[in-house]
Amino acid sequence: MPHLFLILAILAYCLSLSSYLRFLYTGKELSGRLGTALLAAGLIAHYFALLERSKGLHTVPYHDLYGSMSLFGWLLALTYLVLEFYHRQRSVGAFVLPFILAFFLAANFAPADRLSPPPAHGPAFAFHVTLSILAYAGFALSCVLSLIFLVENRLLRNRKLGGDMVWRLPALDLLERMSRSSVLIGLISIAIGTILGFVWVDRLPGQQSLYDPKYIITLAVLILYIVYLRLSRTASWRGPRASRLCIFNFAVVILSFTVVNLYLSHSHRYF
Repeated sequence: MPHLFLILAILAYCLSLSSYLRFLYTGKELSGRLGTALLAAGLIAHYFALLERSKGLHTVPYHDLYGSMSLFGWLLALTYLVLEFYHRQRSVGAFVLPFILAFFLAANFAPADRLSPPPAHGPAFAFHVTLSILAYAGFALSCVLSLIFLVENRLLRNRKLGGDMVWRLPALDLLERMSRSSVLIGLISIAIGTILGFVWVDRLPGQQSLYDPKYIITLAVLILYIVYLRLSRTASWRGPRASRLCIFNFAVVILSFTVVNLYLSHSHRYF
C-alpha cells in the first residue's frame, strides 16, 4: 500500500477542517478539540508520506516541486498548530486548513520534475532548506491571519454582525498578536537558514552562489518583516495598516518563491 499515508493524511485534514467548521458555527468545544486532534493526526500521516516518498526516490523531500510544496504544507500545518496551543485559539483553524489542503493536494498533481542531484548534502544544507521553507510557512500564516483581521474589522465597522459565527472569531488584538508571532517564527527561521546557506556555500569550491539574486530578495524580505514588527506595535500603524503591510510583504515572498527561484536563481529552484 504505497499511498496509505497519503490517503490517511488527506482524510485526517478533511475531517479536521470539518470539525473546525463545526466548532466555528456551533461553538462546541468538543468539535474544536477534535479538529486539533485530527490536524495532529494529519501531520503525522503527512510526515510519513514525505518519508515514504523520499525513500522511494532515494533523495530529500524538497528535491522537486512536489516535495517542496508538500513540505511547505506540512510546515504550515505545524506552525499553525504551535500558534493554536500558544495563543489558545482554535477559531481560525477553519480558515487555515483549506490552504494546508490546497498545497498538499496541489503537490500530488505537480509534475515530477526531477533535477540532477545538486552538489549539496549534509545537515547544514538540510537545515538551510527546511528553515527557509518554514519561514515561508510562517509568513503565509501571518498573511492569512492579516486577511482574517481585515475582514473581521470591516464587518465590525459596518455592523454586519449577523449570526454567532462572527462573535466566535478571535478578538482583533489577538489576531494581531498571532500574526506577529507567526512573523517572528518566519524571521528567526529565515535568518538562521540564510546563515547556514552561507556556511554551505563556503564548502562548494568554484560556486558563484554569492551573486545569486535570491540573497538580495531574502534581505529585502528580512527588512520588510522587521519593519512590519516595529510598525505593528505603534499607535499610528497597528490595525488595518499593519495588516495590509503584512499582506504586501507576503506578495514579495511569493515573488521570491516563484519568479526568483524558477527563473533568476540557479541553486534555489524549489526553496
